[in-house]
Amino acid sequence: MGKAGPLLPPQKPHVGRPAHDHRLILNGILWILRTGAPWRDLPERYGPWRTVASRFYRWVKAGIWQHVLQALQQQSDAAGHIDWETHSVDSTVIRAHQHAAGAKGGIKIKKH
Repeated sequence: MGKAGPLLPPQKPHVGRPAHDHRLILNGILWILRTGAPWRDLPERYGPWRTVASRFYRWVKAGIWQHVLQALQQQSDAAGHIDWETHSVDSTVIRAHQHAAGAKGGIKIKKH
């Protein structure tokens, strides 16, 4: 993954204090995505949660994530690591609220 560095925008120094390192911020973003935790629960070792969240959303808006994905796919394909004959479907599970499943206290339907 050595060539992924240039895929991220250049570090911008802040007046009076150094910018948080992209690697630290990226690790914080990956922690949030892996755990599903709210931004406020980000461990302090990744820096201020507002900084990590801000950079994540700026990069979304700027199309950085799409650019990174495309570049990594191209690199993996060129190295022969992608089998285009194999297809995958996201198996993410999203739990429905208990009321959506008809649990007690859910939506009442009147029968006529």
